[in-house]
Amino acid sequence: MIYVFLATGFEDIEAIAPVDIMRRAGLQVQTASITGERVVESAHGVGVMADLLLKDVDFSKAEMLVLPGGLPGSTNLDACQPLTQAIKRHFEAGGAIAAICAAPLVFGHLGLLEGRRATCYPGVDPELRGADYTAAIVEQDGNIITGKGPGAAFEFGYTIVDYFLGEGASMPLRQGMIYEELTEG
Repeated sequence: MIYVFLATGFEDIEAIAPVDIMRRAGLQVQTASITGERVVESAHGVGVMADLLLKDVDFSKAEMLVLPGGLPGSTNLDACQPLTQAIKRHFEAGGAIAAICAAPLVFGHLGLLEGRRATCYPGVDPELRGADYTAAIVEQDGNIITGKGPGAAFEFGYTIVDYFLGEGASMPLRQGMIYEELTEG
């Protein structure tokens, strides 16, 4: 199971687009609210109903933990100790993690990016403690995937699909969603 965590103030497209892409690929994805309420308000005032609450997440079944960015969404994720402790345990056990925009700061604060390539929203990079900051649109270093910002949401989702289903597995989705036409020369 892939869990995408929603905190008040999450960046809309960074949560919804990757979830949409992963589900189109047939991956098992659930959104989880860290607020204690199923409906979580995005950075732009959109209420999104999460599939479950943080307390109901079965971390023993987690294959990847995903953090959308946005502010104050990223700082709210970072302040949620039950979540950050679960991320650290999951990663230390060899599990995959992904974050986009400002949310990689959570991994930086946990020390999970030490010696790893990572990207994030410009200006957040000082929070990526120990990382080799690349400023790429999307960066994958082993079991860590990071994305730069809202404009990277599609590529971030496709990279997660390729991580699970193999390099190039996202190509039919890219074509079917007319993404390739947007990114051609």
